[in-house]
Amino acid sequence: MEANKEFAKGKGYHILVADDDASVRAAVSLLLDRFGYHVTLATSTTEVIEYVRNEKFHLLLLDMNYGSKTSGEDGLELLRKVKVLIPSTPVILFTAWGTISLAVEGMRLGAFDFITKPWDNRILLERIETAIALHESSQKSSSEKVGAAGIVGDSEALQSVLRIAERVAPTHASVLILGESGTGKELIAKLIHERSKRAKAPFVKVNLGGMSPLLFESEMFGHKRGAFTDAYSDRVGRIAMANGGTIFLDEIGDLDLSCQVKLLRVLQDQYYEILGDSKPQKADIRVISATNADLPTMVAHHTFREDLLYRINLITLTLPPLRDRREDIEQLAQYFVDLACKDTRYSSLHIAATARRILMSYTWPGNVRELKNCIERAVLLCDSDTIDGTLIQLALSQSTPIAQREATPAALGTLDKMEEEAIRASLERHHGNLTRVAEELGISRAALYRRLEKYNIKATN
Repeated sequence: MEANKEFAKGKGYHILVADDDASVRAAVSLLLDRFGYHVTLATSTTEVIEYVRNEKFHLLLLDMNYGSKTSGEDGLELLRKVKVLIPSTPVILFTAWGTISLAVEGMRLGAFDFITKPWDNRILLERIETAIALHESSQKSSSEKVGAAGIVGDSEALQSVLRIAERVAPTHASVLILGESGTGKELIAKLIHERSKRAKAPFVKVNLGGMSPLLFESEMFGHKRGAFTDAYSDRVGRIAMANGGTIFLDEIGDLDLSCQVKLLRVLQDQYYEILGDSKPQKADIRVISATNADLPTMVAHHTFREDLLYRINLITLTLPPLRDRREDIEQLAQYFVDLACKDTRYSSLHIAATARRILMSYTWPGNVRELKNCIERAVLLCDSDTIDGTLIQLALSQSTPIAQREATPAALGTLDKMEEEAIRASLERHHGNLTRVAEELGISRAALYRRLEKYNIKATN
């Protein structure tokens, strides 16, 4: 394996390698030495504890079995002790494919990752570099505002997610993005890709929720002509399309169990086979997954593999729903107005105070996507330079089924009540001066007269 600049960061980092197999210790030590890591070797659990008590390490690489025992219990017990002594230091476990269940238990106990034997040197180096980089970044705090194209909002709920995304982007870590539908999971995935070392390579989105289990291998791995009935030509799989870049596995919680084990093999070994071709292909991809499903509950119900969950969620980001970041709503609304205006005859549009009140009071079950659709619809319906409350109500009433359940009839009745109260309060503040009331509400006098009639409000001016 040739040295490259990507793995030239090992200099100065101290790694403890523990394995009772001399050939394993020698191979790992030689590899890490070549890439500038300072390596200490241990042959037993007793030596590991002694070293951990007396020296500082940036990472531990621990075997699961020592001596004649092959149950893995020695490794798990060692991990428990290590995590008491140095709880924040990342640990990567060595295991065999047949004992992955032990590695999963190790992840529960605090291990960062696991590597199966025999290992791929490039994968091992990537995992080590990622573990150290994430550990170092977690020690740094930042309050700087983070932003990217299409991601709008200054709320701490959003900014905390963006700061983590910025820190993990340059690493090789797999990322799991959680959040309700419409919260912007794909935008976060693209942000991570664009800030990564793979930014110039492809970003390939795969909607696993809409993929038939029968077509999974063909879609993901590709096929050769004649591999099965109706395979009239070669097909390039999504993994090959994403080679050198990032593959975004959207709706991974909907992936059929029979397909989960096939995906796990690829993520673990980073090799796959094209249907109709037995030659292994290298999967040089960074994996970002997303779902609105409760994966831990699915694991408990045996509808999602626990080992796959641990493989895809080295880092988990949870996007807040829009109702939990209300301070971003007006900023988002204006952003979507400006975007929509570029595709219409309007150079700019003003959002009236009544419209802003409705936007802020609505619960947005469809999240940012629903807000975007609402604003686009309101812009298209607007026949003046102002988007008022009536337009927003109309846009909401024509929204998606989930929004309709939220918006009609009770919610829209509440919105009418809010608009009526806003008009009455403005009339009182301006002592019935309709010109000033219309200016404050951001509507024309004619529009104000229509609302006075609608709500049976008697004007004194």
